[in-house]
Amino acid sequence: MNPAKVLVVTILAGTLSIGAALFGERWFARHDLDFGGGRQDDGRIATLPDLRLPDLSGQEVASNAWAGKVVVLNFWASWCPSCLKEMPMLDELQRGVDPGRLKVVGVAIDAPDEVQRFLGENRVDYQIVLGGADTVELSRRLGNRTSGLPFTVVFDALGRRVYSHTGEITPADVRERILPLLQAEPG
Repeated sequence: MNPAKVLVVTILAGTLSIGAALFGERWFARHDLDFGGGRQDDGRIATLPDLRLPDLSGQEVASNAWAGKVVVLNFWASWCPSCLKEMPMLDELQRGVDPGRLKVVGVAIDAPDEVQRFLGENRVDYQIVLGGADTVELSRRLGNRTSGLPFTVVFDALGRRVYSHTGEITPADVRERILPLLQAEPG
């Protein structure tokens, strides 16, 4: 077979595979059902998990410190252009809301020295913790079926997972999915 045809067929097959995966991810996200008990029927975690991750200084950060707050976990990496594009919006969100009501946490899926270098060049006021391979698995259990970055998952003030999104979040996502949680009374 002609090498050009092989290349075209390979690109077409890859594009179709990626398209099907992204369509499936969005379809499953829209048809999300919560059956209670802390997990979804498909094995996904439905409540804020007990996380213990190091920050850049090596201090352990535990998720139980965020109890009673709306929590936005954003899985990112310094080599991910979409991750970097949404960071200023997340930073503005955290600065614009009482820290007693909202906790934005960036979970870096990256080498610690790369994270340190990036943060040395770019101001980020929300908390950054370091993740690893087990954290990537955790993101899958939180709804990141494609293991893509960025991945954002939002928990209400009672710790219930209320929204997850693979890919860059938008200002509309913040307005429609996060800000209403900050106006609601827990309970």
